[in-house]
Amino acid sequence: MSLNAIMSTATSGMMAAQTGLRVTSDNIANVNTQGYVRKTISQSNMLSNGMGVGVSIDAIKRATDRFLQSASLNAASDGGRAAVISQSLNSVQELFGDPTTNDNFFSTLDDIFTAFSSAQDDPSSALLRTQALTRVSDFLSESSRITSSISKLGKDADTRISGDVDRVNDLLSQIDGLNTDITRAKVAGADATGAENVQSGLVDELSKLMNVQVTPRNMGGVVVRSTEGLPLAGDGAAKITYQTSATATGYLTVQLANGSLIPTPLNISSGEIKGLMEVRNTELVNLSDQLGEFTSRAAEEINRAANAASSVPAATTLTGRDTGLDAQAAMTGFTGKTTIALTDSSGVIQRRIDIDFDAGTMSINGAAGPAFTPANFTTQLNAAMGGMGTAGFSGGALSLSGVGGLGVALADDPTTPSNKAGKGFSHYFGLNDIVRTNGYSPYETGLTATDPNGFTSGTMTIRLTDVEGGRIRDVVVDAPVGGTMQDMLDALNSRASGVGLYGQFALNAKGQINFSSNTTTPVTMSVVADTTERGVGGPSASQLFGIGPAERSTRGEKFFVNTAMDQNPSLLPFAQLDLTQAVGGNAALAIGDGRGALALAKSGENTTSFSAAGDASPATMTVSRYAADFSGSIARKSATADSRKDSAEAVSGEINSQRQSEEGVNLDEELINLTTYQQAFNASARLIQATKDMFEVLTGIVG
Repeated sequence: MSLNAIMSTATSGMMAAQTGLRVTSDNIANVNTQGYVRKTISQSNMLSNGMGVGVSIDAIKRATDRFLQSASLNAASDGGRAAVISQSLNSVQELFGDPTTNDNFFSTLDDIFTAFSSAQDDPSSALLRTQALTRVSDFLSESSRITSSISKLGKDADTRISGDVDRVNDLLSQIDGLNTDITRAKVAGADATGAENVQSGLVDELSKLMNVQVTPRNMGGVVVRSTEGLPLAGDGAAKITYQTSATATGYLTVQLANGSLIPTPLNISSGEIKGLMEVRNTELVNLSDQLGEFTSRAAEEINRAANAASSVPAATTLTGRDTGLDAQAAMTGFTGKTTIALTDSSGVIQRRIDIDFDAGTMSINGAAGPAFTPANFTTQLNAAMGGMGTAGFSGGALSLSGVGGLGVALADDPTTPSNKAGKGFSHYFGLNDIVRTNGYSPYETGLTATDPNGFTSGTMTIRLTDVEGGRIRDVVVDAPVGGTMQDMLDALNSRASGVGLYGQFALNAKGQINFSSNTTTPVTMSVVADTTERGVGGPSASQLFGIGPAERSTRGEKFFVNTAMDQNPSLLPFAQLDLTQAVGGNAALAIGDGRGALALAKSGENTTSFSAAGDASPATMTVSRYAADFSGSIARKSATADSRKDSAEAVSGEINSQRQSEEGVNLDEELINLTTYQQAFNASARLIQATKDMFEVLTGIVG
């Protein structure tokens, strides 16, 4: 080997050692830098005619492990999703209160029954009546507060999703831009690890927001794809958009950098954004829906007892709730018998109208009265009252009034009570309700498939989403004007213009419309917009039948105490009409009668049917039992979410520890490398010095 070859070989060794020292010093300097990945050098021996002629530095690389990186990104996504769900459910748990204490939401319902029980002992006490109304008001106010707060949590989640999506777009743009810098450095043979570390940190941050697939590019940098393989960054940055709606399920779309101008649906399965979307679209809506169902049924049972009773003296006017129906539709479908009594201030019956819905007849003071049909019921009832009272129907509500100071009291026949959709006559119309609502919950209209649907105009836009929350399609259904309820169902269930390909709507025996998915993969439904109208100025289909989570999840804040009773507690129905008393005989309403108050106190123990609400299945049980189960389910959900968060954090921590062990700087190893490269540098330098000395000797000999 010539001296020149020896000099060249020694020089390459010294340069390689110098590069190793620089890389090692950089590693040591960044031992505490967050996200820094230690660098290594890749070198190979140089050959000429099969003979080694030195060493070549091929590349400076980051000590990464693709498997650990992928596992770390997935763990970060799972942790982000679990954290936001846990945080939200803990917030909801706090809204309801600690179930182990006596000041939680569900205890306010027990306070109502306790107050009514106390009033039963002294039904004429103004103080006990006021206290009972206060307890009812407290319960309804708490229901409204919690419903409103859950709705606010949903809006907060909406805001966070929008903010996270903006950050994702920023990250994708930066990741894509760094690919250019990295490729340029690698082509030039420069150190690109600095840019690669920055890019890796951006990818780590991105994975916390949404789960992605990351693969290296041949010329350096990375390609970021969605779980479905859509290119998000690498050869141009995509733009993600959050499509939000006040009433329907929100979803993501993506505009690909080199794809169609039409946005593509984007499905993600993990990350903070996914957790927020689950919270916004599912968890909060389910809890609010179940709260609405619970409050509705509690109010129904209180009102059931109230409508079987009367105040003493009886109220001069009873005005019912808005049924959302016209008079004929509202009167159709009743069976059994009920009695309307007009009483004086002493509780003595002055006129009695017994109504037999099965026969379609009325009797007046025991004598035969007029026959009726649903179409002329109000007219015939007015005639039966003989000028001593009036009946009217307006705005979907029935009203009964006494004339000349007479009061109105109602009672069902004890043997064959009146019934429609599981309610008595007075209860169905809400004539003596203690609890009123601005909505139509529990949406049991009593309509059948053959009844006219009553809708006069409008369309309903329904959104169908898959199990991952991705939008499948929006369908627009026209109201079948002039048709029956079956026509309404057929329009909704049409395979061409309705939901028939994915599920179906059905009308149950109580006139409530429910949706069920008919595919192996669950499909959910929400209402984007509804301009349908039943009658002139009447409710929309979604309002009347409770179609869609937006309508159902807000009903818990629509209940309030009957204004007339709130202003005059003496109107509370604590007595019951004695049907054994003759017209003009003894008092049929007694001041000391507390049977109505007792029935109100026991209303929480009445077995009733709860509809499916949120993720709770239909159930038949008492209101008190449902309260206990509901309270327990909220606590279990919160505890489960906490457990999943802790588990995800533990997995993420373990994987990150392994990743840090592989990618992080180990000072002991770096000090060994430092010594090794230093010795190699010194050895190469000595070889150069020896070669120089040999040159000088040879030069001297020649000279």
